[in-house]
Amino acid sequence: MYAIIKTGGKQYWVAPGEVLHIEKINAKVGQDVEFKALWSGGENNPNPSNEGKVIATVLRHFKAPKIIVFKKKPKKAYEKSKGHRQIMTEIKIKEIKLS
Repeated sequence: MYAIIKTGGKQYWVAPGEVLHIEKINAKVGQDVEFKALWSGGENNPNPSNEGKVIATVLRHFKAPKIIVFKKKPKKAYEKSKGHRQIMTEIKIKEIKLS
């Protein structure tokens, strides 16, 4: 069974038992969260549908590796450096429910 979910402006192809790193969601560690399935299907479901729910458990919150943004204009002595670390949430997909 597979499903496509959308969170944080991105879409993810998920299956039960999979561990994902998504942008931070407001949920405590150990709490179950529910996502609306944009599409769901698989071996057990011969008719893919646009209905369903994906239930996941929050494993942890963490910061992703730093991304360095460096800007430079040649011959102008302009250099600018900036770093960014995105706050992420690690989730584990428990089950996919079809409606």
